[in-house]
Order: sequence, then C-alpha cells, then structure tokens
Amino acid sequence: MTASAETPSSGPTRAASRPAGSLLYDPKVRSIFFQVALLVAVIAFFAWIVQNTTANLRARNISSGFDFLGNTPGFQTVTTLGTYLMDVSGRAITYLDVLKVGLINTLLVAVLGVVTATVVGFVIGVFRLSSNSVLYGFSTIYVELLRNTPLLLQIFFWYFAALRAPWVPDARGRVSFFWDSFHFNITGLYGPYPLPQPGFDATLWAVALGVALTVVMRWWARRRQDATGKQFPIFWGAVGLIVGLPLLVFLLTGSPLRWEAANFVEDGPVLRRGFQKGSGMLLIPELIALWLALSLYTAAFIAEIVRAGILAVNKGQTEAAHALGISQGKNLRLVVIPQALRVIIPPLTSQYLNITKNSSLAVAIAYPDFFSQVQISLNQTGRAIELIVIAMLVYLTFSLITSAFMNYVNSRMKLVER
Repeated sequence: MTASAETPSSGPTRAASRPAGSLLYDPKVRSIFFQVALLVAVIAFFAWIVQNTTANLRARNISSGFDFLGNTPGFQTVTTLGTYLMDVSGRAITYLDVLKVGLINTLLVAVLGVVTATVVGFVIGVFRLSSNSVLYGFSTIYVELLRNTPLLLQIFFWYFAALRAPWVPDARGRVSFFWDSFHFNITGLYGPYPLPQPGFDATLWAVALGVALTVVMRWWARRRQDATGKQFPIFWGAVGLIVGLPLLVFLLTGSPLRWEAANFVEDGPVLRRGFQKGSGMLLIPELIALWLALSLYTAAFIAEIVRAGILAVNKGQTEAAHALGISQGKNLRLVVIPQALRVIIPPLTSQYLNITKNSSLAVAIAYPDFFSQVQISLNQTGRAIELIVIAMLVYLTFSLITSAFMNYVNSRMKLVER
C-alpha cells in the first residue's frame, strides 16, 4: 500500500498561495498600509494649507516671499553682543542682519541661563537635603517662592524693582567696584573689553591642543585602570592641559591681549558726565534682568530634580561609603551624584529647552532677542507667514540640538552591560 501523494505544504508555499484579500488580515501588512495612508494624508493636508494660503494672499494682493530680508529696516538695534559680533555699526543693515543680531542675543542669554541655572539648581538641591536647618529653610523658601511665581512677573521685578529702582544711579552717576574696573548705573553694567593682539592665535591653538590631549589622556587612563587597577588623576591632568598649557603659551608669547577699559569721562562746558561710547563692554539692564529671572526661576525646578535624583540612590550606597571611611563631601561627589545623574539628566533636558523658549518673554522688557526682532520686523513688513516660519525653524533647531547633546550625555551615563 503506497503512501498518499498529498503532503502538508510548507509555510512559504502557503503564504504564496494566500488570496490577496486575506493580506489585509496580516498584522504586518496592515501596519505598513495604515502608516503609508497616514503619511499621505498628512502631506495632502499641508499641501492643501500651502495652496489655500497662497491663493488667499494672491486674491488680496499681499506680497509673499523672503526677498524682504535684503531690505533696510526702519529701526535701529540696541547695542548688544549681537551688534558687536555682527559689526552693524556704520553701515546699512538689512532685516537679515537684524534677525542675526537677535539670534546671537538669544544664544547669549540661553547659554548664560543654562550655566547659571545648573550651578544654582545643584547647590539649592543639595541644600534641600541638608541637616542644617538654616540651609534647609533657605532652600525651601527659595524653591517654593520662585517656582510658584510667574516667570514674567519675575522678569518685571528684576527689571523695574531692582535695576531701575531709586537707589540705582542715573546716567550721570555710577557705582564702581573691582578696583574701578566695573561701573554700574541705570544704563547698564560697564566693564573692560578684551582686544586680542597679534600672536593671540597661539593661545587659542594651545586651548584646542589641550582639549585634544585631555581626550587622549582620558582614554589612556581608562585602559591603564582596566589593566592595572590604578587610577590616574584625570581632573588635575585636564586642568593642566586645558588651563596651564594655554596660560604658559600666553605668557611666552608676551601676553598678547589688551583690555579696553570703560572710561568715565567729563566733557563740555558744563562738565556733562557719562560713559564714553565705544569704550569697554556694556551689559544692558534688559539682558541682566532676563538672565537673572530665567536662571533663578529655572534653578528652582532643577533643584527639585536634583533632590529627587539624590533620593533615588539607594541609601545603602551612602552607608557603604561611610563604612569605608569616605567623608560626606567625597561620598556626595564620588558616590551619590554620579549615580543620581542617571535620574537627573532626562528631566534636566526639558529645563534647558524651557530656558531657550522662555527667553521669548524678553519682548516684555524690550530686550532685542530673536523673537522681539521677528515681531518688530513683522509689524514693519507684514510678512507674517514667512517670519513665523523662520521663528519656528530657529527655535526647533535650538531644541533639537539641545536634545541631541543631552541624549548623548545621557547615553554616556548609562550603565554598561557586560
């Protein structure tokens, strides 16, 4: 008796013979189909918006395009770091120059805010866990007061109540400090301005070389520790390479850096007092107020993030460190904080993004940041769509770059599975 000629067909043969209508019941096919359909719908929706907007602008005889960026604006920018770097004084500026100045001013306040808020936030966060009643009470009041007060109100406080208070000297007076090198009055904070001289490039190259050698040293120290178990003082080595080496080059090249002082002069028949224009460096009150408000406000949130990260570390780690005779300071710096950073970094990224986006509130005190320059340009040109698109792309780029950098830092802090 012979065996039956019919045998069960294999998996690929059965899939190939499946009817076309039954493919819709395959989860993989359905997921691809719905993703493609959603993508097509989104593209069609935005295409309809662009077409509809273009038709409405044409019907109302409203000009569009980005050609206005080459036109001359009808306003002057305030003297800031952006105007110094762009060198817009003494020449005809364009709307593109104005936006670049605002971009530099936004980057300045964002970088200053991130650095200051991080330092203050970490200190206040550690104070929140202190057994000292004074430090604990101060940090608690700080967090509860600043975190529960609107940021715009804090900006107004620093600008009107602090920097323009009656005790602040007017434009003819001044308060000098640091050996008469810095002067402060209602127009801002004046200080010396660094002017690089020929040969200063060697110091900059020494800084770049020190950073590169620090990376190589860190890699070598890890290989050495894995092989011998001995640690190398990476911190002090980095200080010597990044600070000591450029300082040595700077001295050997004859200190090629001159400081332009902020001179307080008297001129005219009635001895009119004031600061000499073009001399020294000026921090306008709007920048100082925005910097303080953003930094201190965000530091209150960072302090709570730091406190939560430290509390997330197992208490046994601290007890083990004390059992080994490690002091409280070293325990916090070498044991607790490195482990807490894995919890701190993800929410810390959101606070850094908030600093950049909240800087747009500078328009309330007329600080020439990017958003305020966009708003003034919009009022003069009427190119609302173009300028809003530019503003969205700029802030989106800031956010993506910050997120990418913090994600890289977070990936370096993760535990490596071996």
